[in-house]
Amino acid sequence: MVDIKKLLEYNETMRHRYFETFTKLPWKEFTKNREASFHSMKNILVHTLGAIDYWLDFLQEQNQHSKKDYDEYKTLEQVKAYMEHVEERMRRYLNSQSTKKLQKTYTIKDDDKTHKITAEDVLIHVFEEEVHHRGELNALLWQMGIDPPPMGWKGL
Repeated sequence: MVDIKKLLEYNETMRHRYFETFTKLPWKEFTKNREASFHSMKNILVHTLGAIDYWLDFLQEQNQHSKKDYDEYKTLEQVKAYMEHVEERMRRYLNSQSTKKLQKTYTIKDDDKTHKITAEDVLIHVFEEEVHHRGELNALLWQMGIDPPPMGWKGL
Protein backbone atom coordinates (compact mmCIF):
# COMPACT_ATOMS: atom_id res chain seq x y z
CA MET A 1 0.00 0.00 0.00
CA VAL A 2 1.26 3.48 -0.83
CA ASP A 3 1.99 5.73 2.13
CA ILE A 4 0.31 9.16 1.91
CA LYS A 5 3.53 10.73 3.14
CA LYS A 6 5.34 9.29 0.09
CA LEU A 7 2.64 10.64 -2.24
CA LEU A 8 2.99 14.11 -0.75
CA GLU A 9 6.78 13.94 -1.05
CA TYR A 10 6.26 13.01 -4.71
CA ASN A 11 4.00 16.04 -5.15
CA GLU A 12 6.71 18.26 -3.69
CA THR A 13 9.27 16.86 -6.11
CA MET A 14 6.90 17.41 -9.01
CA ARG A 15 6.06 20.92 -7.83
CA HIS A 16 9.77 21.77 -7.98
CA ARG A 17 10.03 20.41 -11.52
CA TYR A 18 7.08 22.53 -12.62
CA PHE A 19 8.45 25.57 -10.83
CA GLU A 20 11.74 25.09 -12.70
CA THR A 21 9.76 25.04 -15.96
CA PHE A 22 7.99 28.25 -14.94
CA THR A 23 11.31 29.98 -14.26
CA LYS A 24 12.10 29.64 -17.97
CA LEU A 25 8.95 31.54 -18.97
CA PRO A 26 8.72 35.30 -19.21
CA TRP A 27 6.67 36.67 -16.27
CA LYS A 28 4.03 37.86 -18.75
CA GLU A 29 3.49 34.29 -20.00
CA PHE A 30 3.40 32.86 -16.45
CA THR A 31 0.76 35.40 -15.43
CA LYS A 32 -1.25 35.54 -18.68
CA ASN A 33 -4.99 34.87 -18.36
CA ARG A 34 -5.43 31.58 -20.19
CA GLU A 35 -9.11 31.17 -19.24
CA ALA A 36 -8.21 28.27 -16.96
CA SER A 37 -9.69 27.51 -13.53
CA PHE A 38 -7.70 30.29 -11.86
CA HIS A 39 -6.82 32.09 -15.08
CA SER A 40 -3.01 31.99 -15.14
CA MET A 41 -0.38 29.37 -14.41
CA LYS A 42 0.84 31.55 -11.53
CA ASN A 43 -2.64 31.67 -10.00
CA ILE A 44 -3.12 27.91 -10.40
CA LEU A 45 0.15 27.27 -8.57
CA VAL A 46 -0.68 29.80 -5.84
CA HIS A 47 -4.18 28.30 -5.50
CA THR A 48 -2.69 24.83 -5.07
CA LEU A 49 -0.30 26.10 -2.41
CA GLY A 50 -3.18 27.92 -0.75
CA ALA A 51 -5.21 24.73 -0.60
CA ILE A 52 -2.34 22.91 1.11
CA ASP A 53 -1.91 25.82 3.50
CA TYR A 54 -5.66 25.90 4.26
CA TRP A 55 -5.90 22.18 4.98
CA LEU A 56 -2.80 22.30 7.18
CA ASP A 57 -4.60 24.97 9.20
CA PHE A 58 -7.62 22.67 9.43
CA LEU A 59 -5.55 19.69 10.58
CA GLN A 60 -3.55 21.71 13.10
CA GLU A 61 -6.42 23.92 14.24
CA GLN A 62 -4.45 27.02 13.27
CA ASN A 63 -5.04 30.13 11.20
CA GLN A 64 -1.72 30.64 9.46
CA HIS A 65 -2.67 30.26 5.79
CA SER A 66 -1.95 33.17 3.50
CA LYS A 67 -4.76 35.61 2.95
CA LYS A 68 -2.94 37.25 0.05
CA ASP A 69 -4.76 37.80 -3.21
CA TYR A 70 -3.24 36.28 -6.35
CA ASP A 71 -2.33 39.75 -7.62
CA GLU A 72 -0.18 40.37 -4.54
CA TYR A 73 2.38 37.84 -5.85
CA LYS A 74 4.28 40.17 -8.14
CA THR A 75 7.49 38.19 -8.70
CA LEU A 76 8.58 34.61 -9.11
CA GLU A 77 10.63 35.03 -5.93
CA GLN A 78 7.45 35.82 -3.96
CA VAL A 79 5.74 32.73 -5.34
CA LYS A 80 8.82 30.65 -4.51
CA ALA A 81 8.92 32.03 -0.95
CA TYR A 82 5.27 31.05 -0.44
CA MET A 83 5.95 27.61 -1.92
CA GLU A 84 8.88 27.08 0.44
CA HIS A 85 6.80 28.25 3.42
CA VAL A 86 3.98 25.80 2.61
CA GLU A 87 6.39 22.94 1.98
CA GLU A 88 8.12 23.52 5.29
CA ARG A 89 4.75 23.54 7.09
CA MET A 90 3.81 20.25 5.40
CA ARG A 91 7.16 18.64 6.25
CA ARG A 92 6.85 19.65 9.91
CA TYR A 93 3.30 18.33 10.03
CA LEU A 94 4.12 15.01 8.36
CA ASN A 95 7.18 14.49 10.55
CA SER A 96 4.99 14.90 13.62
CA GLN A 97 2.42 12.32 12.50
CA SER A 98 2.50 8.60 13.13
CA THR A 99 0.24 6.21 11.23
CA LYS A 100 -2.01 6.19 14.27
CA LYS A 101 -2.19 10.00 14.43
CA LEU A 102 -3.23 10.10 10.76
CA GLN A 103 -6.39 8.24 11.80
CA LYS A 104 -7.53 11.13 14.00
CA THR A 105 -11.15 11.88 13.13
CA TYR A 106 -12.57 15.27 12.24
CA THR A 107 -16.13 16.33 11.55
CA ILE A 108 -16.88 18.61 8.61
CA LYS A 109 -20.13 20.03 7.33
CA ASP A 110 -20.92 20.17 3.63
CA ASP A 111 -24.20 21.96 2.96
CA ASP A 112 -26.56 20.13 5.31
CA LYS A 113 -24.53 16.93 5.65
CA THR A 114 -22.00 16.09 8.32
CA HIS A 115 -19.04 13.90 7.42
CA LYS A 116 -16.46 12.11 9.55
CA ILE A 117 -13.03 12.20 7.96
CA THR A 118 -9.53 11.33 9.08
CA ALA A 119 -6.35 13.36 8.80
CA GLU A 120 -5.26 10.86 6.17
CA ASP A 121 -8.47 11.56 4.19
CA VAL A 122 -7.62 15.26 4.20
CA LEU A 123 -4.08 14.55 3.00
CA ILE A 124 -5.38 12.32 0.19
CA HIS A 125 -7.63 15.20 -0.84
CA VAL A 126 -4.64 17.57 -0.79
CA PHE A 127 -2.69 15.13 -2.98
CA GLU A 128 -5.58 14.78 -5.42
CA GLU A 129 -6.16 18.54 -5.61
CA GLU A 130 -2.58 19.12 -6.70
CA VAL A 131 -2.64 16.27 -9.24
CA HIS A 132 -5.85 17.72 -10.68
CA HIS A 133 -4.27 21.13 -11.20
CA ARG A 134 -1.02 19.61 -12.47
CA GLY A 135 -3.05 18.09 -15.30
CA GLU A 136 -4.46 21.52 -16.02
CA LEU A 137 -0.94 22.99 -16.08
CA ASN A 138 0.10 20.24 -18.51
CA ALA A 139 -2.65 21.26 -20.91
CA LEU A 140 -1.66 24.93 -20.69
CA LEU A 141 2.01 24.13 -21.30
CA TRP A 142 1.09 21.93 -24.29
CA GLN A 143 -0.98 24.79 -25.72
CA MET A 144 2.19 26.89 -25.55
CA GLY A 145 4.21 24.18 -27.32
CA ILE A 146 6.15 23.36 -24.12
CA ASP A 147 6.60 19.83 -22.83
CA PRO A 148 5.72 19.50 -19.14
CA PRO A 149 8.39 18.04 -16.87
CA PRO A 150 8.61 14.24 -16.70
CA MET A 151 6.38 13.08 -13.87
CA GLY A 152 6.31 9.29 -13.67
CA TRP A 153 6.17 7.76 -10.21
CA LYS A 154 9.67 6.49 -9.37
CA GLY A 155 10.85 7.05 -12.93
CA LEU A 156 8.09 5.07 -14.62
